[in-house]
Amino acid sequence: MPVLVSPAHGRGRDRRLVLDAIFYLVLGGIAWRALPSDFPPHQTVYVLFRRWTRGRPWCRIHAAQRERARLVDERGPVPTAAVIDSQTVRAADTVPTAGSGYDDGEKIKDRKRHIAVDTGGLLLAVVVTSASLQDRDGAFRIAAALREAFSTITLV
Repeated sequence: MPVLVSPAHGRGRDRRLVLDAIFYLVLGGIAWRALPSDFPPHQTVYVLFRRWTRGRPWCRIHAAQRERARLVDERGPVPTAAVIDSQTVRAADTVPTAGSGYDDGEKIKDRKRHIAVDTGGLLLAVVVTSASLQDRDGAFRIAAALREAFSTITLV
């Protein structure tokens, strides 16, 4: 991963350990300070995680992988059609109640995620809103995110 790992500086192995630590934290849902000693110090992992979150290399990596997958399927690298949908989900206890709502149709309180995928099911855009937001209003938001990211999409 050339975006995250820079072997020219001799830190490729260290960056891989940081990635492993981040994946461990996300999958386990544990606190930063509870990171096992097999990984780099939690402060180092957190600082790099924040830097990578702000710089958005995850989005660039995802876009590159999506383009590769589309080319393997013998399609163009950029999509021309998208499918949108939404799902109401319960948020973690750490999510502030100010950003949550109640979906009367689903009878679930918390958040709603609106996603857009290409016709092969590859993720194009995500918008997270309060569960109380109507699907039609969420559709406008996800369509705006699609328009910003992909000018080639003509069919939704």
